[in-house]
Amino acid sequence: MECYKCKAPLGPEDTCPKCGVNVKMHKKLIAVSNAYYNIALERAKVRDLSGAVQALQASLQYYKANIHARNLLGLIYYEIGETVSALSEWVLSKNYREKDNAADRYLSDVQSNPALLNTINQTIKKYNQALVYCRQDSMDLAAIQLKKILSTNPKLVKAHQLLALLYIREQKYDLARKSLRAAERIDRRNTTTMRYLAEIDEQVGAREEKGKRHRKKENKVKYNTGNDTIIQPTNLRDNSGWMMILNILVGLVIGVTATYFLIVPSIRQNLQKDVNAAVSDASDEIASKNQEIQDLEGQVSKYKKNAKDSKEDSEESKSRLDSYSKLLTAFQSYQQDGVDAAKEALAQIDAGQLDAQAKKVYDSMQTDVTAKFLQSTYDEGYSEYRKGNYAKSVELFQKVVDADDTYHNGDAVYYLAQSCRNTQDYVKAVELYQKVIDEYPNTDKAQNAKNYLQQLQPMVGDSQQQENGGTQAGTQQPAGGTQ
Repeated sequence: MECYKCKAPLGPEDTCPKCGVNVKMHKKLIAVSNAYYNIALERAKVRDLSGAVQALQASLQYYKANIHARNLLGLIYYEIGETVSALSEWVLSKNYREKDNAADRYLSDVQSNPALLNTINQTIKKYNQALVYCRQDSMDLAAIQLKKILSTNPKLVKAHQLLALLYIREQKYDLARKSLRAAERIDRRNTTTMRYLAEIDEQVGAREEKGKRHRKKENKVKYNTGNDTIIQPTNLRDNSGWMMILNILVGLVIGVTATYFLIVPSIRQNLQKDVNAAVSDASDEIASKNQEIQDLEGQVSKYKKNAKDSKEDSEESKSRLDSYSKLLTAFQSYQQDGVDAAKEALAQIDAGQLDAQAKKVYDSMQTDVTAKFLQSTYDEGYSEYRKGNYAKSVELFQKVVDADDTYHNGDAVYYLAQSCRNTQDYVKAVELYQKVIDEYPNTDKAQNAKNYLQQLQPMVGDSQQQENGGTQAGTQQPAGGTQ
C-alpha cells in the first residue's frame, strides 16, 4: 500500500512516514475496494458474471487504481464477448501501473492476433447493423445478422439475448429458450436472461392452459337426468340394426356409381393436376433460383465492401493501439526526465487517434517537454558560446529559434547572430541582427546589433559584388569583440 500523495510505502500508522499526510481514510477506501474485489472473485468462480461486474465497478469507485479489480473486470468483459470494453480496462490498468502488470500480457495476446482484431470489428459492426434492422422492423434480417455474430463470437451474451427476444416476438419459444440457455451457460445470474426465461414460461403456460380448456369443452357434453349428471363424449353415436343395414346398402350403391362415373375422370383430372402442379413448381423453382442468384450477387458485393471496410478498420485499430503504446513510452521517458527521448516519442504520436483523456495527458507532456527542451538547449548553446565553440552554439541556438524565435526575450536570436558572425556567416548574421533591431528596439542587445550591423554591411555588400562579378577575395573579420 502506497501513500496517495508521495507514493511512499505505508506502515500500520495512520500517517505517512515520509510526508506526514493523514492516510486513515485512504486505507479505509482501499480496504472497501478490496472487499468488493473479493466478492466479485467469488461470484466469478460460480459464473455469476453480471454480479461480478457490479461488484468490480463498486470496487473501482472506491479506489480506481485497484489494478487487480480492473484486470479482472477486463477478463469478465472479454469472457462475455465485449472485447472493446476489456481492452479499455487493460489500457487504463497499464496507465496506473506500467511494470509487473498482467494487463501487458492480455493486450499483447490481443494485439498479436490480427484475426481476432478483425473478428472484434466485424462483431461490433454486425451487432449494430442488427439493431438497425430491429428498429426498421426487419426481424428476419436482424436474426440472420445475429446468427452470423454467434457463429464467430459465441460468447457475446447480448447477441444471444437479442436473438431470443426476436424469437419471443415470433412466438418461437423453443428457439428462444435454447438461445437463452446458451447465454445462461456464460453468465448464470444475468437478470435480463432470467427475465426473458420467466416471460417464456408465462406465455407457454397460458397457451397450454387455454388449449386444455378448449379440448375439454369440445370432447365432453354434460346433461342432467334427475339428480344425476351424465358426461358423454360428443362423438358417441347410437346406431340401431336397421340403420346399419341401410348404411351398408347406400354405401354399395355409391361405390358402384363412383366406379363407373367418377374413377376414370378423377384419374384423368388428377393426372392433369399433377402436370399443372409440376409446371407450376418448376416455374416457382426457376423464379426462386433467379432470386437466389440475385441475392448471392448482392451478398458478394456486400462481402467485398465489408472486406474492404474490415481491412480499414483493422488498420485503424492497429494505429490507435500503436498511438496509445507510444504515449505510454513517452510518459515513461517523461517521468525519468529524459527530455530528448520524450520529445522524440511525442513527435511519433498521432494525436488524432487519442481519446479526450489521453489527449489531455499528451498536451500536458508536450507543453512541459517543449519548455524543458528549450531551456536545456538554450543553456547548452550559451555554454558552448562562452567556450568559443561557435559552430556547436549555432546548431543549438538554431534549434531554439526554430521552436520559438521569441525565446528568452530575443536572446536566442541575438546569440545565434553572434555565433554566425564568429563563424563568418555574415549574411545570416546581418539578417538576425536586423530582426533583433526590429523586434526588440530600445534594448542593449538592439544597440549592440546596430553596431555589428554597421561593421558587417560593407563586408556583405563586397561579398555579394564579388559573387556577382565572379571575383574572389579573402574574408575579413569585422572589428569588435564577442558579446
